[in-house]
Amino acid sequence: MRDFILLYINGLRYEIKGVEVFLTLSDYLRQSLGLRGTKIVCSEGDCGSCSVLVGKPDGDARLSYQFIDSCIQFVFQLDGKHVVTVEGLADSDSTYCSDVGTRLNEVQQAMIDCHGSQCGFCTPGFVVAMTGLLQERRSLSTKQWRAGLTGNLCRCTGYSPIIEAGLKAQESPTKTLNEMYDATEILAAFRETQRDSISIRDDIEQLQVFCPTSLDESLQLLGRHPDAKIVAGATDVGVQFNKGLCEARIWIDLNRVTEIEGVFVHSNTIDAGARATWAEIQTIASQVEPEFEKIVSAFGSPQIRHAGTLGGNIINASPVADSLPLLLVCHAQLTISSVNRTRTVDINRFYHGYKKFDLNSGELLTRITIPLPETGLLRLYKISRRLDLDISSFTAAIWLNTEGSSKGVLRNASKIADAKIAYGAVGTTVLRLSKTEEFLRDKLLSEETMIAAGDIAVAEISPISDVRGGDEYRYNLARNVLVKYYHQSQSRSSIAV
Repeated sequence: MRDFILLYINGLRYEIKGVEVFLTLSDYLRQSLGLRGTKIVCSEGDCGSCSVLVGKPDGDARLSYQFIDSCIQFVFQLDGKHVVTVEGLADSDSTYCSDVGTRLNEVQQAMIDCHGSQCGFCTPGFVVAMTGLLQERRSLSTKQWRAGLTGNLCRCTGYSPIIEAGLKAQESPTKTLNEMYDATEILAAFRETQRDSISIRDDIEQLQVFCPTSLDESLQLLGRHPDAKIVAGATDVGVQFNKGLCEARIWIDLNRVTEIEGVFVHSNTIDAGARATWAEIQTIASQVEPEFEKIVSAFGSPQIRHAGTLGGNIINASPVADSLPLLLVCHAQLTISSVNRTRTVDINRFYHGYKKFDLNSGELLTRITIPLPETGLLRLYKISRRLDLDISSFTAAIWLNTEGSSKGVLRNASKIADAKIAYGAVGTTVLRLSKTEEFLRDKLLSEETMIAAGDIAVAEISPISDVRGGDEYRYNLARNVLVKYYHQSQSRSSIAV
């Protein structure tokens, strides 16, 4: 049993104990190490000023780096990782800038040349994210730069000079982080300790964290500590912590449990571990279900998708959770495990009310199986005030199957053989509209039918008014989305004659 977190930061080894492991990574970098290039603004994972690169072992000889928001990551989540901050991005071969008395990598130099920084507070986060994007690919289009930087906000530049800087930076030869930091020593240290279970206690603050290495150990710990706070991606828990809404004393971190990670496709079914990240889900969805990929691409930012998990989105149980309408329509099966048994629950029977669900003391969501529609037309909808990085005002999943239809194609002038509809942000949970579904079955697919279905849908929901929209606005969306679905179903690519 190990009593410290082992991580490397800018190539240096750190063994972290006691109360410091319960700090957010941004606070540890700034307060304990004096690495104040990592800025804190929102403490919610929205602005990207705290972005850092995190490398994890990828085979025996290299590390795979992704950029995340350090303000909503705890130090105890990062055992066996290499963190690179803005201070660690330039090496001895980089350009020396006498004005700032340091060396600059190609992204930093391009930001100067293209006037991509004004007040400068957000600049380190942009530089880290841009460097991270160039680790993944050496050439990005303007559209790809804009998409990749949706998690970084700037109030000064209007973004154009920042995009220009990215395009300029990719023209210059540059070392990868694996070339800048020899992974040999880092990986050797991680291999020596990767099988260690971790238990760290701070007696002054009365805090304890367990970092198990297997599912069985996790379930044993949860059985002994049923009130422990479970942490995987922490993209929601981290926000609660920063806002003083989370006062857990015992934590169980799942980041070293490999049995619940990964995403696979088997026979038109997505099989995902509960710890599968949204970045992994997006990659798979782009291959097998483009509708889902479109929703995932607007789910948070790259920083959030690199850390946030599918299981966390389900257990967070928000009535505006972006994944849930699809999961309900597809009758996703949830694998729930405890020390004594494993059971499977249809997600349509999982939620019992606001933040209430079928998960007993000592149980853990471990896998999600999503059977994708093999026929009929599926459409997913997300309405929000901003296109990217915004909480939904309304979400929907609509799947209809007509007689003789194939996948993604409905037959014209045919009866509806089956219907499955789920709405989000219209009640205390994401809702299946059973009465609307029943009405649609055996009806002729037409605009008139969908208008009538909209009236029934409105009677099945009870939206509230909040900062993202009034109840009347949501009632109108509930009606209109069905008509929109109909017109989309009549497009050349979605109809068979």
